[in-house]
Amino acid sequence: MAKGSGGLKRGLSRAILTAAGTTLTATDQDGDEPHFPSQAIYYANHSSNLDFVAILAVVPKELQPHVRPIAAADYWGKGLRGAVARGIFNAHLVQRYKDRPYTRADMRVTLRTDSGSSPKAAQLAGMTEVLDEGNSLIIFPEGTRGPSDHVARFHAGLYRLARHAPQLPVVPVTLKHLGRVLPKGAIFPRAHPSQVVVHDPIYLGDNEAQDDFLARAREIIAAELQREG
Repeated sequence: MAKGSGGLKRGLSRAILTAAGTTLTATDQDGDEPHFPSQAIYYANHSSNLDFVAILAVVPKELQPHVRPIAAADYWGKGLRGAVARGIFNAHLVQRYKDRPYTRADMRVTLRTDSGSSPKAAQLAGMTEVLDEGNSLIIFPEGTRGPSDHVARFHAGLYRLARHAPQLPVVPVTLKHLGRVLPKGAIFPRAHPSQVVVHDPIYLGDNEAQDDFLARAREIIAAELQREG
């Protein structure tokens, strides 16, 4: 279900970023106005708790009701943050293994990957349903926050989603300097400009191996961060 009007989500996102002391700009990879498909799987680097807020701040208001960020329940599912994440941003909250006991669902293999690892059903519970309902997803394939100038190896979830819905565009989004505004472990934000770069969509190739797709997807964001440097 879409929660919160498009204008409310976009306006609140911008207000949060302004309160944090950042001026946000958004472009495509050529420096022009970014394009947002009507439905997509958006993925981005993860360096700050402001990351999905920054993306929602630039998504057109008419698309906002059907764009759902993936967020960790241990942080975004509690108290006022939880009320805002679910009630306004319509976030899809996921439980991370370190924050809860293992369950029988965690032991169930749903798709064996090319690298030999086996993603468990609970890790992606509900995400494919969100796509099947016609919504877009915002995900962070690194799985955890890291340095703002480095992109860790991607987890298999992005590949799983692209394989589930191969017709959907997979849109890389590079987030710049949000890790400087609110670094991991920081309580108070630090004023600094930030930028969202929305790249051209990619698609899972026919018979493309998991590791090849994830490496290709990661390289787009890593190269953008290095290009600025």
